[in-house]
Amino acid sequence: MKYPIAKPYIGKKEEKYVLEVLRSGVLSMGLKTEKFEKKFAEFIGAKYACAVSSGTAGLHLALISAGIGKGDEVITTPFSFVASANAILYVGAKPVFVDIDPETYNIDPEKIEKKITKKTKAILVVHIFGQSADMNSIVKIAKKRNLKIIEDACESLGAKYRGKNVGMFGESAVFAFYPNKQMTTGEGGMVVTNDKKVYELCRSLRNQGRLENAQWLDHVRLGYNYRLDEMSAALGIAQLEKIKFLISEKQKIAGWYDKYLSAYRNLAQVPIVVPGNVHTRFIYVVLIRNKNRNQVIKRLSRCGITAKPYFPSIHLFKFYRASFGYRPGDFPASELVSNKALALPFYIGLKEQDVRHICKILIKILTANS
Repeated sequence: MKYPIAKPYIGKKEEKYVLEVLRSGVLSMGLKTEKFEKKFAEFIGAKYACAVSSGTAGLHLALISAGIGKGDEVITTPFSFVASANAILYVGAKPVFVDIDPETYNIDPEKIEKKITKKTKAILVVHIFGQSADMNSIVKIAKKRNLKIIEDACESLGAKYRGKNVGMFGESAVFAFYPNKQMTTGEGGMVVTNDKKVYELCRSLRNQGRLENAQWLDHVRLGYNYRLDEMSAALGIAQLEKIKFLISEKQKIAGWYDKYLSAYRNLAQVPIVVPGNVHTRFIYVVLIRNKNRNQVIKRLSRCGITAKPYFPSIHLFKFYRASFGYRPGDFPASELVSNKALALPFYIGLKEQDVRHICKILIKILTANS
């Protein structure tokens, strides 16, 4: 058997909806995108949703809409996909990193306040791997210091914090639909908000700065080509119609991994779910305690099992070190997880016997003498 790290779950309905678009001749800026936005807003519980070409594009627009610009600072986490910090650089602001909680891998609220300066304008919260950050604490800090909250929920569609959907705690939130996410549109993302002005600005910015009622080539501001095409929107509609199934299936697979690995926490730490959180499982990551993580990945590969390091710490990327002078040791919790975290195969279609086999091979590698 060969086990990839991830793959999307695509059915007949997805094929049907995409084929409808292809036959319609309307491949962009059509009714499928409008329907996808409406259905997505309803699922999250937001007033407005603006479909975009990627989660990265969505973060860029959310920051612009929040008024973040040159000379500003935005608090965020170094343990994330690089897009969350890069989007801050896109608008000319500075990402200010705060270390993570070593158990949840989310930003540690207790470390935020000491990083706030007169230049700080917002907190960009990343809900990592499908689990919400500690939003009560973060919201309290933001209100106290008059900061905006932007949620990077790209990995955490459907996740809940104390009964409330992630994406509903800040001025805006961004979701993404890359093929390894809870649902996919191929590429694509969504900005959600309850603020009409933010929504209207995002809609204009994604379409080269054109207003809804403007002439075809009349543009009122600098904008971008961040539109989502109709084929992707059609795929998104089909995926959203089965989103509860998609999430529950991944939760079930995660449960199997927990079942077979929990007895070996001294070797591989399984994910921790905070009480009160609903974890929707973007990927399944374990922390390798007693072996070199990269050597474990190589040995798993020889057995047909694909595993990946998730994530490198952003502050140690070459251009971040060159730009801001970061060094190893600046964010020890993030660096520890980056050096030890290993993502195992995780996708709908895995059976319990597959997970049992993968876990058996992993434990065999971790208990070997060499």
